[in-house]
Amino acid sequence: MSYDLIVIGTGPGGYVCAIRAAQLGMKVAVVEKRATHGGTCLNVGCIPSKALLHASELFEEAGHAFAKMGIGVGKPKLDLKAMLAFKDEAVDGNVKGVDFLLKKNKIDAFHGTGRIAAAGKVEVKSADGKTQVLETKSIVIATGSDVARLKGIEIDEKRIVSSTGALALDKVPEKLLVIGAGVIGLELGSVWRRLGAQVTVVEFMDGILPGMDSEVRKQAQRLFEKQGMNFKLGAKVTAVDTTGKKLKAKVEPAKGGAAETVEADVVLVAIGRVPYTEELGLQKAGVAQDERGCVKTDAHFATSVAGIYAIGDAIAGPMLAHKAEDEGVAVAEIIAGKAGHVNYDVIPNVVYTYPEIASVGKSEDELKAAGITYNAGKFPFTANGRAKANQKTEGFVKILADTKTDRVLGVHIVGADAGNMIAEAAVAMEFGASSEDIARTCHAHPTLPEAVKEAALAVDKRAIHM
Repeated sequence: MSYDLIVIGTGPGGYVCAIRAAQLGMKVAVVEKRATHGGTCLNVGCIPSKALLHASELFEEAGHAFAKMGIGVGKPKLDLKAMLAFKDEAVDGNVKGVDFLLKKNKIDAFHGTGRIAAAGKVEVKSADGKTQVLETKSIVIATGSDVARLKGIEIDEKRIVSSTGALALDKVPEKLLVIGAGVIGLELGSVWRRLGAQVTVVEFMDGILPGMDSEVRKQAQRLFEKQGMNFKLGAKVTAVDTTGKKLKAKVEPAKGGAAETVEADVVLVAIGRVPYTEELGLQKAGVAQDERGCVKTDAHFATSVAGIYAIGDAIAGPMLAHKAEDEGVAVAEIIAGKAGHVNYDVIPNVVYTYPEIASVGKSEDELKAAGITYNAGKFPFTANGRAKANQKTEGFVKILADTKTDRVLGVHIVGADAGNMIAEAAVAMEFGASSEDIARTCHAHPTLPEAVKEAALAVDKRAIHM
């Protein structure tokens, strides 16, 4: 069989790439190793975790906030089996949706492990061991990423789990130890804390959410600690003893010193992800990779081998589904001879805890390091009418704008619904908006996004409600 394009992997980057290529008139096939499409994101990542975050947030709200609003429901009872079924239903609906879209766009789907036999040739090995070779003009590697592992700590997905196992625990652990205070660790730690677990988070760095704006990190940590999370920062887990009924983790200071033992029923390893490039035959095909295993590409997603491209978690950059989607569209357009492009300065990042944490553009730390002068405008949700009415006043909006041009360089939000509010900032930055542009844009009242307008006003020290 011969195609214009074969995409290996049907996660957000892969299936979006395939659909855009089909829209542009190409004959397209996809290769997927899972029985279902959607990759890690839809199957064991973004979608199921958000379903559990939503359900656990409502569970906690019913137990602690409903009474204040005059809603008497008594103490909520957890039916974990039903909650996990709710999560599975969300996954099922989404993966079936991707399957429908591929068929709608007349894209051929092959299930099995894909390997690049040579430029223009993809070998597909199905579960029963049978292989077939597909021919194509172009190949896009969209194989996503895998869980990063700690040496000497074996993940069994029962007691020592990755994010995959943490989405399917059959009971709420009394004590949960999370290794890694990044997005995954904090989101899944939040789920099980709300459902009743005592959560301790160990982080090698000196603060949570490494890489994010320092002020955001500090505020978020205070809020998580207030909720009951315990943090051990500047520390590392060097071993986990699994011989007893309780797991015993050896925790040492990152800079050296005396170790302590932390007991847990479940240990979640959430130290990040690594590109999934095994079994692709990249070395034999001559496709260059960097020291982390990422596929090396140029500005047009082309690898070292003509006709082979790569996107998403398989290449360098933030491992975000929406980044992969944009790259999927861009590479399909480039292959079709159009001007595909991704603006990496405007890639939103969201942590779906409560409150949510969202950012786009540069942090204050990055601007200071680059020697860029800026003005900062900050507005707290305690001064926002809708937030006060809803009793969701935690957090703030911060806008950073160039001192000379007033162009918005970065926006950071800690608060309820931050993940939706950051879209306004991303659109503004994509169009090169100034803080004045946002400040002079009429925002509906009463809404949480009014805090974005007030933060923009605060850049010029003229916020109205503060």
